[in-house]
Amino acid sequence: MALRKRRWLAVLKSAVDAVLIVLAFVIAYWLRYQLQWFIAVEPSFYVSLSVYVPSILLITGILVFVLWFEGAYRPTRGRRWLDEFYTVLRATLIGVASAIVIVFLATPGYYSRLIFGYTGVMILLLLGIARSVEAGIRTHLRKRGIGVVRVLVVGAGEMARSFMRTVVACPELGYEIIGFVDDDPHKTREIGRFAALGKTADVAAVLAAQPVDQVVITLPWSAYQTIVRVARQSHQAGVHVRIVPDLFQMALSRVVIENVNGIPLLGWQEPTLHAWQTLTKRTLDVVISVVGLIVLLPLFAAVALAIRIDSPGPIVFRQQRVGRGGKLFTILKFRSMCADAEARVDELRDLNEASGPLFKMRNDPRLTHVGRVLRRTSIDELPQLWNVLKGDMSLIGPRPPLPSEVKEYAPWHMRRLDVHPGITGLWQVSGRSDLTFDEMALLDIYYIENWSPLLDLRIVLKTVPTLFMGPGAY
Repeated sequence: MALRKRRWLAVLKSAVDAVLIVLAFVIAYWLRYQLQWFIAVEPSFYVSLSVYVPSILLITGILVFVLWFEGAYRPTRGRRWLDEFYTVLRATLIGVASAIVIVFLATPGYYSRLIFGYTGVMILLLLGIARSVEAGIRTHLRKRGIGVVRVLVVGAGEMARSFMRTVVACPELGYEIIGFVDDDPHKTREIGRFAALGKTADVAAVLAAQPVDQVVITLPWSAYQTIVRVARQSHQAGVHVRIVPDLFQMALSRVVIENVNGIPLLGWQEPTLHAWQTLTKRTLDVVISVVGLIVLLPLFAAVALAIRIDSPGPIVFRQQRVGRGGKLFTILKFRSMCADAEARVDELRDLNEASGPLFKMRNDPRLTHVGRVLRRTSIDELPQLWNVLKGDMSLIGPRPPLPSEVKEYAPWHMRRLDVHPGITGLWQVSGRSDLTFDEMALLDIYYIENWSPLLDLRIVLKTVPTLFMGPGAY
């Protein structure tokens, strides 16, 4: 039933693409003969749209065939809009070029060559918009629980956490991890929102007790017998099985393959930023922090006055935090609490609402009246632009931890200290204080491993509405 549904959806998507390709050619005809962009059409060369019907059918058939061949209609849950658009771009270039060759070989005196250029641009525009609409609808449905794949993860090592990082950082992919199983007694506590459901021997019981659509096995190849047993039990329960390639617990994105006279050598490289990436990120940090400090001076003055009137104590709060590589630095924030806030932490410890080494309270009695507004809007973080300018922080990166928090880190948490901490990051646009500490760490490590200018841009665009709506800020 599911296979038949996927086939019908593929046929429907290809039919929509065919209609949009025809529409693109019609628009191209209108641009060429009605608006006459770039080059005017002589009256003697004016032709009706019906003359182009064979060309329309040809280019539509070629493009749809190429899109099928390129896998554009194959259901792939992890495919992003940019991946889809790249497929459309490649298919359009091949399709339009093929149509031009065929048409001009068959009819050397063809009416207009420019119309194919217009058509190619319009195809990219219309199919790109169609993919955006499709992605928006898919994301909306998955947020409502429609089309979500419920996953049981087998294993709790680095490969499992890598999969969990991706699920937390990319909710639009539509995966919901119900929990994990592992035979290691040291991995029996939950990881963020993901519950520990027992050992690998309990897989059959978990599948019988809970609705599971897919089992993702992340065990090392040394556990071959366990992998085979879990896969067999999953198939017997009618659940799909997926196996994460292990390669000695190395992420595939970090595997380097070298060839020495025909002998393949596998290597492993840590996910670090290249020199040009570091320079680009630092340049943006300096430019934006300088502009921000200048532009925000009036706001800083107003906030400083409000803090001074509201409660006694310093305007700027200074605190020691841990930066890149474990280096200590002094972070700057507008004071949002009473002057003796740090001295009162122990008396409020039992009311802590955060997980792991973090201390957070939704209704913290130490907050001042002005401080609640500053926290809700994250204005209290703005003085950290000075930390960015000094080089202690970056605009985007992991949350800067306290030394006391780092002392409680598990070994895998230490990866958060591989880059400069940031004023904002994936953790802030994905729930802020509503996240567990493990989920925050998963997001930070995902950011480190997958950094790109586009990822930074995505975080910045999400940060603005997050600040105004204030989810999870306390």
